[in-house]
Amino acid sequence: MESKEPSRVQKNEKLGFFDKLRNIKYDYWLIAILILAAFLYAWNIWEAGEANNFYTAAIVSMTKSFKNFWYASFDPAGFITVDKPPVALWFMTISAKIFGVHGWSVVLPSILFGIDSVYLIYSLVTKRFGKIPARIAALIMTLTPIVVADSRTNNMDATLVFFLLLSVWFVQKAVLKQQQRYLWIGFALIGISFNIKMLQAFMVLPALYLYYWLAAKVNWKKKLLHLSIATVFLAIFTLIWPLSVDLTNSNSRPYEGGSETNSALELAFGYNGTQRLLGQTTGTGGAFPGMGSSSKKGGKSMTPPSGSKKVSGSKSSSNAPTPPSGSKKKTGNPPAKPSGSKGGAPSMGGKGKGAGAGTGGGGGAFNIGTAGPFRLLQKELGPQISWLMLLAVFGVISSYVYYQDPKKKWYALNNQRKDLWLWLGWMVPVAGFFSVASFFHPYYTIMLAPAMAALAGIGIYTMIKQWREKSIWSMLLPISILTTSLLQAWYLTDYYPTLAWVLLIAGIIISIPLFALPWIAIRLKNKRVWPVIALIIVMLAPTWWSLTPTLAGSSNGIPSAGPSLLSAGGGGGMGDSSVNNSLLKYLEKHQGNAEYLFATDDSSTAAPYIIKTGKAVMAMGGFNGTDNAITLKQFKKLVKEGKVKYYYSGGKAGGNNNEIVTWIKKHAKKVTLSNSTVQTNNSSSVTVSTKTKNTAPNTAGQAPGGTAPSGNSNGSTPPAKPSGSNGQGNKAPSGNGTKPSMGKKKLTKAQLKKMKKQMKKSSGASAMRGGMGGPGQSGTLYDLSNIYK
Repeated sequence: MESKEPSRVQKNEKLGFFDKLRNIKYDYWLIAILILAAFLYAWNIWEAGEANNFYTAAIVSMTKSFKNFWYASFDPAGFITVDKPPVALWFMTISAKIFGVHGWSVVLPSILFGIDSVYLIYSLVTKRFGKIPARIAALIMTLTPIVVADSRTNNMDATLVFFLLLSVWFVQKAVLKQQQRYLWIGFALIGISFNIKMLQAFMVLPALYLYYWLAAKVNWKKKLLHLSIATVFLAIFTLIWPLSVDLTNSNSRPYEGGSETNSALELAFGYNGTQRLLGQTTGTGGAFPGMGSSSKKGGKSMTPPSGSKKVSGSKSSSNAPTPPSGSKKKTGNPPAKPSGSKGGAPSMGGKGKGAGAGTGGGGGAFNIGTAGPFRLLQKELGPQISWLMLLAVFGVISSYVYYQDPKKKWYALNNQRKDLWLWLGWMVPVAGFFSVASFFHPYYTIMLAPAMAALAGIGIYTMIKQWREKSIWSMLLPISILTTSLLQAWYLTDYYPTLAWVLLIAGIIISIPLFALPWIAIRLKNKRVWPVIALIIVMLAPTWWSLTPTLAGSSNGIPSAGPSLLSAGGGGGMGDSSVNNSLLKYLEKHQGNAEYLFATDDSSTAAPYIIKTGKAVMAMGGFNGTDNAITLKQFKKLVKEGKVKYYYSGGKAGGNNNEIVTWIKKHAKKVTLSNSTVQTNNSSSVTVSTKTKNTAPNTAGQAPGGTAPSGNSNGSTPPAKPSGSNGQGNKAPSGNGTKPSMGKKKLTKAQLKKMKKQMKKSSGASAMRGGMGGPGQSGTLYDLSNIYK
């Protein structure tokens, strides 16, 4: 026996790489699931348009220099950063550097990380529970609607989930291999995950600490030592980037967007930390509508962000997911019920008609339901994440009982139960946060998907086993199928009321034999057809919901899934969906040696111009216009040095730059853009006002051609004139359904179709901006170049 072992090892060592590949036993079910994931996440991604143009603009800027790359600068000049750490954007920037900046290239890393997350779920579950539960878990992860939606955007969430799963994979390996280095790698990856989306990554830390404490086969002293060393690795990889920012002179780096004190650590624990739990204030005390809804009425439905208009058939791919800033609406006030909505129906696009921007069958961008233990099952969040949540809940009970060691006490832990505690340790804190938090977007609930998929996959397997074995717990399967059918039918009522009844009746019918057979059948071990039919029934609705982003080709700034995406359409044109061509031509012609193409209030106005031109545009107030990134003294210096020649007010109300804006309006020349429309083929003329000083905003009806006064938070400025009219009463083309024309020249049907499509993109983006103005709306351009002459 001793002589044979070395020869066997030598034989294995002589195998070539391709021989080893041939010897691998492939799970073809897993391969099919991964192909399905690739289809859902990648198909139609060439329609991504600008994706989330806030991050796309940053990716453009990050390709310009290593400094911009390291700090995640929003603009090429390195004035201000995005409001998140850079790690996820690093992968997107590398992709853009290789393939060029396109909608699909900036989304590609999210697609790949989404597919890899499905594989990691399979790998984590199969080690303790076998291939069948692992396949079911991987399939549920693949078909969770918000996972599909998030994996099709250049937001950070799909990247974050992948790195969190990878950290769990290494910690599990540390337990299985009994090697500390894997534990250190796992906790280091949590630190890296912190630099993807800050404190959101730490939501899974309790699961890792608990799991290693329960599962590691060493005494408690060594466990304590191992976890202490791992915590050091966690701290190092967590702090390495934010400390590099905070310890750098503020004059040598961009302003840290979203922070109140120009600090990455303050950003992490403030704007991206406690404010998410207690209520978002955007640094200025102005909460967004729909946040922290405390009343039942207020949590059911809400209007789009203040000032936006719900447009039938408008693009749900809002390229600028910026919420209204400066809103003084109290969080507890019940928002208005949107037209077309029923009770707890999704806030945009009842029954899939007239979808608003950024919604697809759940709540709106800020509609997160009513805080409480059942918030995740409400219609605002449920259609994105919770179709199979009840299977996970009942599955926990089933699997915990099923994997009991009959030789030990009922509460004794074995390897399977320890892994169940890992997934419970992930799900419970995350679900708890979403149940009570005052501000988050519905798409953040992707954080629940891995734990839900794992627990549901394991639970479905054990419930079917208990049912076939006629266990005393056999009723868990029909109960979970019936309650899941009820929940799904409720979600369907707002879009497909007839199908909701069909699903409910089918769920009841299939539940009857599931309830009855264990008591009347002699043998159930070969009766697999009933559970399989039941599972197919409860998978139909979430599968359809997951297909909608793929069919619509959506890559939204506020990702979501649902039938309203199909009526609203998918993404927009890359870099030109919200650009005013007349404004751009004028600015490029007159920019000269100025560092910035123009300055403006917020990123939603600046982003499309950065993407289209690759030039620096100063978003003085950052994401929402609420950052104190620049003082009047600093701005004057830039004007005096000729680095900023123009300021463009996109009609935004509120913001933190009122002092600068007041100074501009008092001293700068106003530039009149005649016939300035968004993305038409008209050759628009540009004229410059002869006025050299304008001490007060124009009154209503006195706005020069094509302009509207810029709003500010003190209310002194009258509302902007309707888009599509000029000072002389001449109408400019707009997306109001009238046929655009080019003088006397008639357009072809193809040209008309193209122009209508472009107008629809613009109206969708405007709806998402929600009263913030922006490049697609009327605005005012000011020439600052003669102030110091």
